[in-house]
Amino acid sequence: MKKITIINGPNLNLLGKRETELYGTENFLDYLDKIRKKKLFSNIEILYYQNNSEGKIIDILHSLGFQSDGIVLNAGAYTHTSIGIADAIKSIPAPVIEIHISNIHSRESFRKKSFLSPVCKGTIFGFGLKSYELGIFSFCLQD
Repeated sequence: MKKITIINGPNLNLLGKRETELYGTENFLDYLDKIRKKKLFSNIEILYYQNNSEGKIIDILHSLGFQSDGIVLNAGAYTHTSIGIADAIKSIPAPVIEIHISNIHSRESFRKKSFLSPVCKGTIFGFGLKSYELGIFSFCLQD
């Protein structure tokens, strides 16, 4: 059984409540429950962590980056500011898929720069919450 870890960064604990016109109305934990029940992912253990602190996200990457078969990371605003998270990704053996719910290239100009993309296996953005499923599915394509 593969072990995939989803890590959400700052403000993503408010999904379903914040900026619903951009991020939708579904609570992430409810969405995660639906993902875990999908037959497509029945052979995958999906772990989930959310933290608003950059240091805690780095700690989670350090810890689970040696235990997971892959990591789906939505670092939120830290995508555009955190060299520390980028360095943590470079330090672990687990491949990381950077994801975003919205199309970051259709938003403010500062969101177009990612410090994480160059050190991630791939990037998925703009598909709403389905971006997470696409990230998980990308690890099913390996073997």
